[in-house]
Amino acid sequence: MADQSVFRITKELSDLQKNSDLSLAVTCRDIDVRNVKALIIGPHETPYAYGFFEFAFKFNKDYPRKSPNVTALTTNGGRCRFNPNIYSNGRVCLSILGTWRGERGEEWSAAQGLESILLSIQSLMSANPYENEPGFEDANEPSDKKNQKDYIQKIRHETIRISVIQRLEEYLSIGADGNVTTQGTSREGYETDLDTIEDDAAVPFEPFKDLCKRRFLWYYESYLASVQKGKEEVKDGTLFARMPFEGSSNTMDGKFNYSELEKRLRNIKKALDEETEGWATEGLSAKAKESTVAVNLQRQYDQVVEHFKKLEAPHSVELEDQNPFVWILTYFGKPMTNLDGGLFRIRLCFSPRFPEEQPRIRFETRIFHHRIAADGTPCFSTPQSRRDDVRSYIDAVIDALEEEQPPYDPRTIVNPEAFKLYWGSSEDRKMYNRRLRRSVQQSMENL
Repeated sequence: MADQSVFRITKELSDLQKNSDLSLAVTCRDIDVRNVKALIIGPHETPYAYGFFEFAFKFNKDYPRKSPNVTALTTNGGRCRFNPNIYSNGRVCLSILGTWRGERGEEWSAAQGLESILLSIQSLMSANPYENEPGFEDANEPSDKKNQKDYIQKIRHETIRISVIQRLEEYLSIGADGNVTTQGTSREGYETDLDTIEDDAAVPFEPFKDLCKRRFLWYYESYLASVQKGKEEVKDGTLFARMPFEGSSNTMDGKFNYSELEKRLRNIKKALDEETEGWATEGLSAKAKESTVAVNLQRQYDQVVEHFKKLEAPHSVELEDQNPFVWILTYFGKPMTNLDGGLFRIRLCFSPRFPEEQPRIRFETRIFHHRIAADGTPCFSTPQSRRDDVRSYIDAVIDALEEEQPPYDPRTIVNPEAFKLYWGSSEDRKMYNRRLRRSVQQSMENL
């Protein structure tokens, strides 16, 4: 039975990691498959939008006959209840977990698994989470309507403050003022009974650090837009309203300060850009020492150069200052498309810890595109099995740029203005095409 449960968990982890779902991530220590960490990225058009919410799964030997134990880790040290069904002590109330009484047929079954639990939790992160509380589904009184609005406002604020800003500041070892701290502080969201979650709590296990950094760059403009919306709705210094279902030890208390959140978001962006530039300096040192990563990147660079030659492709790559950790890709727009005639310089920066830290890529030539952020950061995904293959990243960026019939996916909103036009009315799409073409033309003019 024990071997069967380990086999089932391992397969589920593998299937989820191969999945291209941009809002879920799962992992575990190699030696401890029964203790899994998962990250849910908050859904678009909800107060949780693009927040990073982490959960711990503990599978027992009876799995899948019995459901795993699930604990929310993003709780601001046990001080923040992010949902009527996600308590500040980490408890997740779901009928399929046996932590909440549900209707007949909603209980756990062996046919369910890790992904179905994650999707159920994600469904709690709705546009109006106030209605998740039993007894409030049909709330129509004026006071209830006001509570719903107030609840959305404070979840939006704390999603940015706790799940995004505090997390990234810890990863970057910076304080609220943007200055580097002498040492990384313990992220408050990880103070939730960790000893019961990890056998080796003394060794930090931060599997989503690189992912969250890269996604922050994707969603930076959306975070700023959310802050602006909050500023328009509530004044800084206003206290959070307590909801009828919130108790003294299971609540979300605090006050609004969107002006401070905006400054901290900008500080994080600046620190991430500086970290990326720091990789180039680290890379030269690694090259001088002939580190394994430096040798590997140089070898892959030579292979990519030959690959383009064999294909007789117009694109080319070169190293910046002979540094194998900084590649410059010159991309020529695909003929007979809106990109035709464009010439774009794309910078790929590699970490000395590649592939554990994935490359950060940026279009240095400006382009108006729904998959390219305002600062040039492209939105793309690569298969987990090819994380150490540089060419897969180049191919993925080009594929995202040239994709002619992309599916509608709000998880890829990295340029809100371009995305809105691209998926808007026929007139909006015409405007999008005109602006894209203009940026393509300007790419040649600015050479």
